[in-house]
Amino acid sequence: MKAVFCVTNDLNTDQRMIRICSTLQAAGWEVELIGRKKSNSSELLERTFKQTRLNCIFQRGKFFYLEYNLRLWFYLLFLKMDLLCVIDLDTALPGIFMKNFRSIYLVYDAHELFPMVPEVRNRKMVQRIWFWVERRIFKKADLIYTVGSALADYFQQKYHRKVEVIRNMPMSLSAESNFGIIELNSVASDSKTSNTAKSKTANAAESNIPQIPFNDGTFILYQGALNQGRGLERLLRILIQEEFPLLLVGSGDVEAELKQFVRDNRLQDRVHFMGFVRPELLPQITRKARMGYNVSENEGLSYYLSLNNKFFDYVEAKLPSLINDFPEYVALTQEFKVGLVAELNDTVIAEKLRMLMKNDEIYQECVENCIKAREIWSWKNESQKLIDLYNSFL
Repeated sequence: MKAVFCVTNDLNTDQRMIRICSTLQAAGWEVELIGRKKSNSSELLERTFKQTRLNCIFQRGKFFYLEYNLRLWFYLLFLKMDLLCVIDLDTALPGIFMKNFRSIYLVYDAHELFPMVPEVRNRKMVQRIWFWVERRIFKKADLIYTVGSALADYFQQKYHRKVEVIRNMPMSLSAESNFGIIELNSVASDSKTSNTAKSKTANAAESNIPQIPFNDGTFILYQGALNQGRGLERLLRILIQEEFPLLLVGSGDVEAELKQFVRDNRLQDRVHFMGFVRPELLPQITRKARMGYNVSENEGLSYYLSLNNKFFDYVEAKLPSLINDFPEYVALTQEFKVGLVAELNDTVIAEKLRMLMKNDEIYQECVENCIKAREIWSWKNESQKLIDLYNSFL
């Protein structure tokens, strides 16, 4: 059977979809992942599954969504498939149309509570449109799953539909480099010479890591989008007084403002912006930090119910982190104390930063819990749930 997945982002950077598509391809499905080509997109990395990029004239805003959905609908109209999975509401309309006119299974993968993200919730007319789309996809989809239990509970109460959970668990570094990626920096992973290829891939990854200006084990790491609501303005404000090094890995809408804040407050020696780093190289950087930072602002229900990829990425790297006191994180840290939970208060955050950066006893306890947790919170375990859900259609 052929399964087609649709996203609006760049295919090289979507770790969740790379894992999902690679897993199902390895399980015997024929898989195609459809995304878009941005004006600054790098060359598409070869994967074990088929990838298709759609070119758009518009790069953002309502005209982008309109154009992309029309192009996606037209592409899907003539595509052979047995199952179509739409990811988030921004690809849902073509899926609804396909379900109306073709005999296919329709799956909805909700990465977030889309109508409640900051960019949407303050624009009431736009929000009403997205809520309408959400109601339609919940009515039409044969299977619905999301990234965490809190979101699943919300959807189930609102729409009275069963919602499964497939969490964003990471692969181990060795699995990541040999499972979903066929080509990394022109180094092929040929199955006949797997040991040699693995070694070359690892060396290629290591040699392409950007220079880190801090000693290993001495700095705070934030990895992810530099966007509104990620708690980065708060963190920089705290670091004016708390003299810890900070490495920011990623790019986004508030990057220029953050850099200006760093210059204005003369933090250049302690705050370094690395920019975008390809996902397969991130683990090499993550393991060099002292601790991770994952304290978003409470900018609406979508953020409050969220479960960020970086939480599990830090755990996989045995990296204790400072974590939101949001429902998903509280439940997980009660299972394994992999870091310290902090409320959104500068004084509390500063205190817990000092504990992780200076208190070796607390720090080592969190490291040991990361080691235990990553044996359970792994894609190896989570992927079997995914395979079982999709094989139910067989």
